[in-house]
Amino acid sequence: MEDDAPVIYGLEFQARALTAQAAETDAIRFLVGTQSLKFDNQIHIIDFDDENNIINKNVLLHQAGEIWHIGASPADKAVLTTCYNKTSESRMVSCAAVWRMPPEWESGSQDSPDDSSHNPQTLELLCHLDNSTYGNAACVLWEPLGDGKRLISLADNHALLWDLQESSTQATMSSSATLEGKGQLKFTSGKWSPHHNCSQLATANDTAIRGWDLRTMSQIYCIENAHGQLVRDLDFNPNKQYYLASCGDDCKVKFWDVRNISEPVKSLEEHSHWVWSVRYNHSHDQLVLTASSDSRVILSNMVSISSEPFGPLVDDEELSDAEDSQQDDKSREPLQDSVVSTYEEHEDSVYAVEWSSADPWLFASLSYDGRLVINRVPRALKYRILL
Repeated sequence: MEDDAPVIYGLEFQARALTAQAAETDAIRFLVGTQSLKFDNQIHIIDFDDENNIINKNVLLHQAGEIWHIGASPADKAVLTTCYNKTSESRMVSCAAVWRMPPEWESGSQDSPDDSSHNPQTLELLCHLDNSTYGNAACVLWEPLGDGKRLISLADNHALLWDLQESSTQATMSSSATLEGKGQLKFTSGKWSPHHNCSQLATANDTAIRGWDLRTMSQIYCIENAHGQLVRDLDFNPNKQYYLASCGDDCKVKFWDVRNISEPVKSLEEHSHWVWSVRYNHSHDQLVLTASSDSRVILSNMVSISSEPFGPLVDDEELSDAEDSQQDDKSREPLQDSVVSTYEEHEDSVYAVEWSSADPWLFASLSYDGRLVINRVPRALKYRILL
């Protein structure tokens, strides 16, 4: 049972911003934003044809500046957000904006996709998330499972909740929260929880992780020294409402139950340099991806802390007596956690990794030299989970 070879796509510019197109559940599509100081930056729309194992690309211009973060609307395929740097009065500022792709590009169905890189079209600016009074934008988070009308931007030490109106051409700030304490506090990343009616947010700043109630914009928990060094990324378990994964510059990935924050439920130390990205699989939460500046992507099977620690549950009626006794033996012991695969197709720091929103067994990773790699979960593990 041979696994499919990885598919590699090279951008001509450096890049660190990657997202799956969340509203697209049929085609396998990723968006990548470039970081170039000399040339106009671009957003590459990457369509993966898994039957023929090939990539089709479309390129759009993002003339506003180098892209540090990209997010796709959960409801509208054509709408996305970017956080980008621009020079203003001889100093660098980070801004956030909402954009729309040209109408014929939403579906990624271009007759001659290669033409787009020679004369690319420009994204249409819908609105700025004007955070100039609040500081530099670090990231923009869409409300998960939402109608594409609510956003949160993290700017320096402020979390700002926005409502989009008039077909996303106007953003109104509905509420905000401020990180208070000694020194210059800054949010580095955040994640909007898909649980609790989407009323909770988790943020990272320095070595701490904080939880916020978006109804009151007040802090509900704080894990003070979650990591020994800077916390880089967070992700919520899609199936277990209190479980949160974090990663950081101490080379560790930690799993937390936010009801008991005194210590992590589990800790991994498989990377040899900073861990920039951690992602739970949307369907099978035992599958966790991590990306690091050790140039590696690691897929772990964290089954003991997943929603199915004893494997998939089978109806008693479906089992014969012989199978029943075997099942009893098996079900008494939780399955073991393990590293499933280490992917080493990158030669530079891997800043982002994302699961496809259309195919739960496929993911993309992006390294700073502009290399995007599409990989799959090994077939043996896929069938073990499914059968």
